[in-house]
Amino acid sequence: MIRWLRHQKRALTSALRRLRGQPWATLLTALAMGVAISLPSGLYLGLNQLSQLAGDLPAQPEISLFLAADVTAQQKRALAARLKQADIAEARYIDKDHALAGLIESQQLQDLAAGLTDNPLPDAWTVRPRQPDRASLQALQAELARLPGVAASHLDSAWADRLQAGLRLGHMIVGLLAALFAIALVAISGNAIRAQVLARRDEILVSRLIGATDRHIRRPFLYLGAVQGLLGGLAACAVVALAGWALASPVGQLAALYGSAFRFVPPQPLEVAAVLALTAAFGLLGAWLSVSRTLARPEAS
Repeated sequence: MIRWLRHQKRALTSALRRLRGQPWATLLTALAMGVAISLPSGLYLGLNQLSQLAGDLPAQPEISLFLAADVTAQQKRALAARLKQADIAEARYIDKDHALAGLIESQQLQDLAAGLTDNPLPDAWTVRPRQPDRASLQALQAELARLPGVAASHLDSAWADRLQAGLRLGHMIVGLLAALFAIALVAISGNAIRAQVLARRDEILVSRLIGATDRHIRRPFLYLGAVQGLLGGLAACAVVALAGWALASPVGQLAALYGSAFRFVPPQPLEVAAVLALTAAFGLLGAWLSVSRTLARPEAS
């Protein structure tokens, strides 16, 4: 075990020495990897924050019940009793006078309201069901619409469905982009390691002549690819952080115009660790593919 750890330490030290010996090449490779992975990482973080914002909105569908003008007090009591049953999460009664006052205040319709001789709005109930699936919503809407005293009903779920569908599509696009950029990351790491392998071809041939195995020859290059991937992950986190800092002010101003307190949240430590682990793994994979392909050639034997 101690001998194995000594071999690993020697290979890691060799990889770090090679990186320090080529600072500009190391920096450019890390920047190329960082830019490649920063786009899917930034889109993923943005979608997660939009999902949290959507979760704070009243995204659960609601059923609006509009009462008839000639509804009786007995029908109102029966409807109120029905809306207290277990399949209703919340029910709120909206008096027509309060509804008209709120509409006038929100839309600034004081001049129009001054000419009204009668309140044209009906009394209404806003109902939030416990079961949010579409089949249950439609069945409950049909049942409530048939109750005496209910003139009309409206199911407000289309906008919530569109929002969730858009978020699902966004996550799918991010997944596809992440897969494409992962391939690009493997290619960048593989090309960088291939250049290192070709530059040390004579050393590899001599090592094989004195009995070095492919595993022994491959090990320093694998560490080199993993460290390069790790540096690329750090560069990607820096790019995402700088982009978030640059967009924080305009996004905050835009959100304030819509009455929202939405703001960009920096990446969490777990998210940063996930990006670093993935970039290191992709760098390691690219190095393994490149070195294995080179060592399998006849001229390397």
